[in-house]
Amino acid sequence: MIDQLAGSLARDAEILAAALRAAGHGLILVVTGAGVSAPSGLATFRGSDSQAIWNRDITEVGTRAFFERHPVAWWQWFLERFAGLRDARPNSAHHALAALERWQLAHGGGYLLVTQNIDTLHEQAGSRRFVQVHGRADRLRCSRHGCLNGAPTGSLPESAGLLAGFAADPRRETLPRCAVCGELLRAHALLFDEFYDEHNDYGFAAVRRASEEMALALFVGTSFAVGVTEHVLRQARRSRVTVLSVDPAPGPLPPAVINLRAPAERLLPETCRRLAIPLPG
Repeated sequence: MIDQLAGSLARDAEILAAALRAAGHGLILVVTGAGVSAPSGLATFRGSDSQAIWNRDITEVGTRAFFERHPVAWWQWFLERFAGLRDARPNSAHHALAALERWQLAHGGGYLLVTQNIDTLHEQAGSRRFVQVHGRADRLRCSRHGCLNGAPTGSLPESAGLLAGFAADPRRETLPRCAVCGELLRAHALLFDEFYDEHNDYGFAAVRRASEEMALALFVGTSFAVGVTEHVLRQARRSRVTVLSVDPAPGPLPPAVINLRAPAERLLPETCRRLAIPLPG
């Protein structure tokens, strides 16, 4: 079994290294999902994981409509589901992607990382050219569109302690409220009944530009079940761009996607070593 795993890792690392070399000075577009953060102790969203967040009908609870009807229950759900984000730390896959970015830019190429995750692990690992297309957990925003602290441009740091009172005593009277207009504060995250262009921070305009210019599309730890993956895949097919997916346990794959089954936290560092890309530590 060990030899089989080593062979698979070596084979997948060589495939990925060859694709990265072939991209040359073009733009490498990386799209990450919850699977890249799983080794950091964060639950995935779909699949066989018993702790998967979407196993609890998130398509109903994780909506603006549910927030507006039941804000206390919504905030309780959100704080419970994403409780581990604050203490999570980047794993070797995050660090390898940050190193890959530095390598590609140093060679005069282009690079953009698009993460569906609302954690800050890519940023902590040193990634700089990235967009958090589903928002970020370390910020809040006003629920009133057009407020200084709300969409389409406003937000405020969660570190201001705005959730402390509610977390200690969850009821309607302790819900966090906007200091500007008095409306309820919400997570600065894309919900299921919302759209990518509802807030500038989601960066979907940058995703569109990058997908039109990309020389290689690399998906890491995603189930291909959201709008951003559909958009990138559609553009990749139109431009006949190579598409690779790093996923040890993939579901049904879209046409023309090459799956690499070695775990991202092993495959990405090994690929960096084959390309002589320095890694931390």
